[in-house]
Amino acid sequence: MKGILFLSGKGGTGKTSLAGAFAFLMENKVLADCDVDAANLHLLLDPKIEQEGEFQGSKEAVKDDSKCIACGECRRVCRFHAIDEDFNIDPFLCEGCGACGYVCPTDAITLSPRTSGKWYTASTRLGPLASAELYPGEETSGKLVTVVKQKAYQLGKELKAERLVIDGSPGIGCPVIASVSGATAVILVTEPSLSGLHDLERILKVARHFRIPAYLVINKFDLNEEMNAQIEEFSKQEGLPLLGRIPYDPMVPRMMIAGKSAVEDSKSRAGMAMRKIHERLGSLTS
Repeated sequence: MKGILFLSGKGGTGKTSLAGAFAFLMENKVLADCDVDAANLHLLLDPKIEQEGEFQGSKEAVKDDSKCIACGECRRVCRFHAIDEDFNIDPFLCEGCGACGYVCPTDAITLSPRTSGKWYTASTRLGPLASAELYPGEETSGKLVTVVKQKAYQLGKELKAERLVIDGSPGIGCPVIASVSGATAVILVTEPSLSGLHDLERILKVARHFRIPAYLVINKFDLNEEMNAQIEEFSKQEGLPLLGRIPYDPMVPRMMIAGKSAVEDSKSRAGMAMRKIHERLGSLTS
């Protein structure tokens, strides 16, 4: 199963909009939303949850009051100020390092698994979807992305799917790196702005570090022709294939409000550009 991953160095470039278009245009595929901090691909899919499960990606210190002798050793070694003067542990400040339990003379503190989020599999109007939700303030987003990908590949194996459409996270952090592993191709979506170019440079380095073939799409290219020219020049210098340019189109947010992709409207200029991008990727990767 070939994995097509959509990434952007920054948020708001239209990455999910393009991933949703590919979800509509591709056949025999499975979908995965790996933006676990703020998943939104489902807004275009009308999902119906089939399975869900808890994600325990970290641990937290738990105190047994019956064993505590209030010696203060735990509070002395805690570098995250998670233990107050009454030796109560603040779960929001606790990093689960285990130092308090290590020094406790009565073994009153133990590390317990903490539920950090949830994973989901769902049936949608465009195919099966794997996604997840990381709870506010929680970490280990990369681990949760790995769980989402495992669920997606499991769905693909059961359904004998040929393609996996992956909507990744913005930026270059842990969830992005977890998303990149195993991908067949990475589509980098940027916009004609200075930050768009800067963050494109960073995400391209990530893709090349993992030796994944990368392709470029410039969204809303006609809003800043000067910056668009700079980005195209950068792509030429770096040997980064340009799949296409998507014009600014008010029809895109209107279609999203209706829970649909722009490619589902034959009059949408952005939708027509997305269709051409899909065709060009197929010709380059077939």
